[in-house]
Amino acid sequence: MTTREDPGLSAIMRERRQLINLAYRLLGSLAEAEDVVQETYVRWYALSPRQREDIKSPGAWLTTVAGRICLNVLGSARVRRETYVGEWIPEPLPEPGEWAGDRQGATADPADRITLDESVNMAFLVVLDSMTPAERVAFVLHDVFRYSFAEVAEIVGRTPAACRQLASSARRRIRASQPPATPAAQQARLVRSFKQAWEAKDINALIGVLDPDATATADGGGLVDAALRPIDGGERIAHACLDIANLVPGMTLLERTVNGQPGLVAQVDGVTVTVFAFAVAGGRITRIWTVRNPEKLRPWTAN
Repeated sequence: MTTREDPGLSAIMRERRQLINLAYRLLGSLAEAEDVVQETYVRWYALSPRQREDIKSPGAWLTTVAGRICLNVLGSARVRRETYVGEWIPEPLPEPGEWAGDRQGATADPADRITLDESVNMAFLVVLDSMTPAERVAFVLHDVFRYSFAEVAEIVGRTPAACRQLASSARRRIRASQPPATPAAQQARLVRSFKQAWEAKDINALIGVLDPDATATADGGGLVDAALRPIDGGERIAHACLDIANLVPGMTLLERTVNGQPGLVAQVDGVTVTVFAFAVAGGRITRIWTVRNPEKLRPWTAN
């Protein structure tokens, strides 16, 4: 006797990648995004067969439920951040083919891979994180995923006009905080120069590649050593880099793509311990986001 895959189940599961992509952009955390998608499917299968048959667009239903769960998670996240140790940075993601599971030969579900584009670069996610939950959900659903304001309103629980205002407010925040786009090749050269200067312990070269008003922010989550407050000023950042180089002589720096842009990974004994994301403007590095919290490095480390 042979079994055939339920075509309805197959169609529902094909929505998983879209839901993961949406939830990650809304939450800035792959782990939380996976939890949201799991809960969304739990709610789908809690429906009776008749209730599921009455749903004209399962994909729209799943998106609505996932969006509402994300809205609730964002609200509670603000409370949790108050007790978070140090600064909170969105979870960094490698290139799809560079996930630790892929390198280890594991057959990880490709539906769990995030599509990398400008809406997931670290600078963009950091600005999203400064928004109210409703602003973030309205903006991401409309401007990134192209949902109509009528559809957004159903998820957010406000009128379409109110959602239009939320998205407009979010758009102004994005425009005010984002510098002109820098070609990837130029950013890669700056990151490589930063890496080489750090490896050479060349303080002058480090200062030269950093904007005088640069800021470096670290996220250790209280689980590993990390600066609890941002380091301001290119010279101070350069000296901090040399301190790290002296404290961890066995550290290896590797050029990697981080959230779709040139970045660095620090390894000790072959294990990724830090991921660096960068923002550049005016031919210099203006922001460095240093993620050390091991709970945020799962895609970068072997299971």
